[in-house]
Amino acid sequence: MHLNPNNKASRIFIPSYPKLFISFYAEIFLAMARKKLQIPVSGMHCANCALTIEKQLKRQQGVLNASVNYASEKAMVEFEETQTNLQKIAHAINETGYKAIIEEQQESSAGNVVLKAIGVNNPHCANIISVALKNTKGVIGANVDFAAEKVAITFDPEKTNIPKLIKVIKDAGYEAFEEKTATIDREKELRQKEIKTLKQRLIVGGILSAIIFIGSFPEWFAFAEPISSPALLMILTIPVQFWVGKQFLRGAIIALKNKTADMNTLIAVGTLAAFFYSAGVVLFPRIFVIGEMPTLYFDTAAIIITLILLGRYFEAIAKGKTSEAIKKLLGLQPKTARVIRNGKEIEIAISEVAVGDIIIVKPGEKIPVDGIVVEGSSHVDESMLTGESMPVKKEKNSNVFGATINKTGAFRFKATGIGEKTALSQIIKLVEEAQASKAPIQKLADLVSSYFVPIVIILAVLSALFWYFIVPQGFVFAFTIFIAVLIIACPCALGLATPTAIMVGTGKGAEQGILIKNAEALEIAHKIDTIVFDKTGTLTKGKPSVTDLIAFNVFEEKELLQFAASAEKNSEHPLASAIIEAAKQKNISLIEPVKFEAIEGKGVYAKVKNRNVLIGNKKLLEQFKVVTPIEADKKLSLLQEQAKTAMIVAIDSKIAGIIAVADTLHENSKEAVLALKKQGKKVVMITGDNEKVAKAIASQIGIDEVLAEVLPQDKEKKIKELQLSGRKVAMVGDGINDAPALAQSDLGIAIGSGTDIAIETGSIVLIKNDLRDVVKAIDLSNYTLKKIKQNLFWAFAYNIVLIPVAMGALFPFFGILLNPVLAAGAMAFSSISVTLNSLSMKSYTPKV
Repeated sequence: MHLNPNNKASRIFIPSYPKLFISFYAEIFLAMARKKLQIPVSGMHCANCALTIEKQLKRQQGVLNASVNYASEKAMVEFEETQTNLQKIAHAINETGYKAIIEEQQESSAGNVVLKAIGVNNPHCANIISVALKNTKGVIGANVDFAAEKVAITFDPEKTNIPKLIKVIKDAGYEAFEEKTATIDREKELRQKEIKTLKQRLIVGGILSAIIFIGSFPEWFAFAEPISSPALLMILTIPVQFWVGKQFLRGAIIALKNKTADMNTLIAVGTLAAFFYSAGVVLFPRIFVIGEMPTLYFDTAAIIITLILLGRYFEAIAKGKTSEAIKKLLGLQPKTARVIRNGKEIEIAISEVAVGDIIIVKPGEKIPVDGIVVEGSSHVDESMLTGESMPVKKEKNSNVFGATINKTGAFRFKATGIGEKTALSQIIKLVEEAQASKAPIQKLADLVSSYFVPIVIILAVLSALFWYFIVPQGFVFAFTIFIAVLIIACPCALGLATPTAIMVGTGKGAEQGILIKNAEALEIAHKIDTIVFDKTGTLTKGKPSVTDLIAFNVFEEKELLQFAASAEKNSEHPLASAIIEAAKQKNISLIEPVKFEAIEGKGVYAKVKNRNVLIGNKKLLEQFKVVTPIEADKKLSLLQEQAKTAMIVAIDSKIAGIIAVADTLHENSKEAVLALKKQGKKVVMITGDNEKVAKAIASQIGIDEVLAEVLPQDKEKKIKELQLSGRKVAMVGDGINDAPALAQSDLGIAIGSGTDIAIETGSIVLIKNDLRDVVKAIDLSNYTLKKIKQNLFWAFAYNIVLIPVAMGALFPFFGILLNPVLAAGAMAFSSISVTLNSLSMKSYTPKV
């Protein structure tokens, strides 16, 4: 028996390959100097707003990359901490006219927090707190602003925490607390405030617009004579134009300040033109009135603003629903924990739990944080994290995760992951980052949006001039055309088409235990034609176990296993561990061997129950002059053909039996491979095993293409070779040796139970160790891309068809002229329809 260099369980990855080690780990160390932040931004109303902020951020020193998502209203910024910081980035966003939502807690994970301190209202109080904090272990710096009653603290999270800092201030004689515990609360408040404001303005706009409309057509409404005065209509329109439509005017000013144009520009120019022309007629009739009273556009301006605001209102509600997956995850977080402190059981806030605390969990309770079971056993429902419906058994040394639900027994566990270190927090972070990222397909929409508004304004002006000068239809006709073209155009639908679908798609993935780390991964997945699976730990369990137990002569299987496991009791070899584990599962008691000797490359010798026991290969038996019968040789050959490691057991110089050990396949490996083949994908297995063994394993699960005898440093090269042959390659792996290959592939899929470095490298993380989720991830990608394409088609089609109609293309043939009010209704509906189409994805379940 000897160590197999191709077996992951029996090897440790060391920097034996200098180039691979230096290049790969150098990237990791450089990445540690970078920071990625997600910053909520308020005030955006269309894709152009997002592009304006994005350009501003990319110009900032130290910013490596920036992506602003209009649908999620978030900016994802990657930057060098040595060159810039959160405050500078927020300032850059604010300079564009939009508002970065920054909460103190965003910095707390980095050792910064701002606390509210009640009663600190003079320099003396400030000095007391400052001295108390600076004398506290772990506090790096403290700045007290007595005017604002706030304390800014920089601290080492390894040595102290926020609850301890609050206690220091309280001990100094002042009350202290965190004003906010999470930025998400502030986001929620702002979204609710936005919806409430829109609703209030919509009600006012609706009432005034109805009155203005009735007053504008006394010939239709006999009772409207008292309110048909042009002066009164102007007065009623002023609050609609300048208060109800305030956000459009403000947005247009911001765009102008940033030397760009957006949706707000179109609405503002169109409605202001209608309003000021009509106001000019009322206030300066000698200038504007020649002959009979011209048409007034107060009703047009008011109704356009109200209809578009109605669209914004429904859009705000719908956009809020696209991020419901995040809200559900956040809602899972428990608020308190029952811990043992000073020998007593006490209940504390979740924020006060420290690493190392012993926590008690009773039946039916949520597990508050991540940890390891130290006492007791139970079954835990982990479906909220993994999507797996069956409860998972937990016993001593089992890992448990915060927010999962204890079903039956009671147990105690030691806290190992708290706050942002819990599995749930990491999942939330990944989903948030994915929802804030941009897919490559969105670049088309962004490109169109950047030119869209200026082109529309030019078309509106040219159309009006055409109908006024070239095909004279009079001022009213030309002016109507001008306003209709401005109002019918809708870059919002283009801006929402991709991100709303991405947000719902990534949320659906999280519900299934599939974490899609960025929008690009979701788009690329459907293009993949080749899936490469690492063998050990991915297709197989990565842990050898006994597969066959064959007893010879007078020995029974149970007796054979007892002798073998007892002989191997003091061995640390992975194959020995497999035999001992098999004995434990059959409740076989082990006997302490009197003698034990490991014979390198051959096996072991031990004395058990005063009998001489040999376990190993034929070379071991030859050394001890034990003859192997023909029947045993046949069995050995058959087991080896099945890619199993077979060990002969001899007791007192007689063959007692054969024990076969293999790295067994995951239960769902074969089903996943067959499902991928049905999708038309080529499936490849990559392994360090010799070709014969590799092909034997591959044939068991239906894999035809095998890359065998591949050393760890060569996996990346093999992926590159497949790519150079024209294939789009996804790599599925779990170990540290897989990380370079995961990074090289077009799509890296990391098994969630694998090492942290592999999970960090993978673009998609499968929380469950279930390869069927690879199939689900690809199916989800196909479905999401289908929805994105539908959205983009309708957004483009809407603008391509209706802008020419607004320009008067149908008038010469059918006498049809698009009323600006109808144009406003159509524009509002286009954005809502795109968002609703994305929301329809919520009923979808990925298929295997």
